[in-house]
Amino acid sequence: QVQLVESGGGLVQAGGSLRLSCAVSGRTFSTYTMAWFRQAPGKEREFLAQISWSGSTPYGDSVKGRLTVSRDNAKNTFNRQMNALKPGDTAVYSCAASRLARALTKLEYSYWGQGTQVTVAT
Repeated sequence: QVQLVESGGGLVQAGGSLRLSCAVSGRTFSTYTMAWFRQAPGKEREFLAQISWSGSTPYGDSVKGRLTVSRDNAKNTFNRQMNALKPGDTAVYSCAASRLARALTKLEYSYWGQGTQVTVAT
């Protein structure tokens, strides 16, 4: 069983940066592909980025160039740094875990955190 808990959300000014973390329980964290998704009100859940056990990191088009993800297998954490935030980035951000080596859609993820709200003010 894998449990994920996000932290670091909040209110940030447009143009600012925000780092989110995802703490993962379980001894096999290093074997999972991890991803960040977000869901804005009235919109579908959107894939942002994944990082596999090998470190490969495909990014979604909407955040490419502004988002960096990383993982620390020794600490069972998965992190996300996003820069140049815009009001359109306001959403609930969730981390997720998959057994697949490459997983770019929400249906491919079996484990989810509860999500953390990020609000970008103008």
